[in-house]
Amino acid sequence: MSNVYESKHPLVAHKLARLRDKKTEPKKFRELVREIAGLLAYEATADLATSPVEIETPLAKMNAQQLREKIGLVPILRAGLGMVEGIWELMPSAEVWHIGLYRDEKTLKPVEYYNKLPIEPRVAVCLILDPMLATGGSATATAEVLKKWGVKKIKFVGLIAAPEGIKAMQTAHPDIDIYVAAIDSHLNEHAYIVPGLGDAGDRQFGTG
Repeated sequence: MSNVYESKHPLVAHKLARLRDKKTEPKKFRELVREIAGLLAYEATADLATSPVEIETPLAKMNAQQLREKIGLVPILRAGLGMVEGIWELMPSAEVWHIGLYRDEKTLKPVEYYNKLPIEPRVAVCLILDPMLATGGSATATAEVLKKWGVKKIKFVGLIAAPEGIKAMQTAHPDIDIYVAAIDSHLNEHAYIVPGLGDAGDRQFGTG
């Protein structure tokens, strides 16, 4: 799994443990999602291109670096919304585009119900945001939409992944790097990640 990056950061592990706990209330759950997303984005953007710029400090002129690539955040509705704020704190100029998908409970396949992407992309790099990479259906479908849109560089950032979801992404999109806080054991018969954390959308929005 050469393009899969499972975070080894102690802060991520600590926050993820609290996130998984069934006693964690929605308000704290949302805070933890936001915080872990920011930490993962820090790792996922380590290879962004920069260009030199001359600035002047209070003491002298110097050569510094600024981001050359414009970033787009693509949260998969609705659970992915909770990850946006944490990444925006690091990259306030990032554009946000929404793609709505839901999983058909009979087929377990993704169904697209919302897409308001502009005619042409205005960003060089897109981060797909979804807390759970379970079957991989939503992530692979979103990646396909972004590629057809014209985005050349795409990464997936999530909280927890199942081996099945990783395999689906690597099969459909071997060029997309995957950044997660943890890789769990397996999917159960209802396509939930085990041990996982339950339904990330319900736990964020208190609708479980």
